[in-house]
Amino acid sequence: MGQSMIEGTIVHPLKRHVDERGYLVEILRSDWEGIFPGFAMSYVSLSHPGVTRAWHRHPNTRQRDTFAVLQGMAKVVIFDPETDEVDEHFIGEDNPVLLSFDGSKWHGFKAIGEKPCLLINFPDKLYDYKNPDEERLPSDTEEIPYDWGIVMK
Repeated sequence: MGQSMIEGTIVHPLKRHVDERGYLVEILRSDWEGIFPGFAMSYVSLSHPGVTRAWHRHPNTRQRDTFAVLQGMAKVVIFDPETDEVDEHFIGEDNPVLLSFDGSKWHGFKAIGEKPCLLINFPDKLYDYKNPDEERLPSDTEEIPYDWGIVMK
């Protein structure tokens, strides 16, 4: 791909099957190498344009998150505090890909563009309501060297 990424991150192109009725996109298959270790759950979130949902991570279960954006666009950012690497991915209608990554790294996303962002996640661990595996930081924390208002190259 020419771009280095945080180890364990996978970007899988999604193919649209288009006809006069519209289109169909397979967003997750069990035979896609390295992406889907097993079904646990899925959820969908809707974020209005400009909304940032960051930062969080799952340090104990080492949950793997797998994102697809069904409507709109998202800027997804992953930060590895061990290496200080920052990965930026633009996913959604203009770039239909499945993004799968190590959820124990800090991550978040921002809804970009003019449409609401409809994001679906297929985490490989069940959410434990009584003992959630989540650490959170505000989106503007100084602990992570990233400015949500800019685009990295």
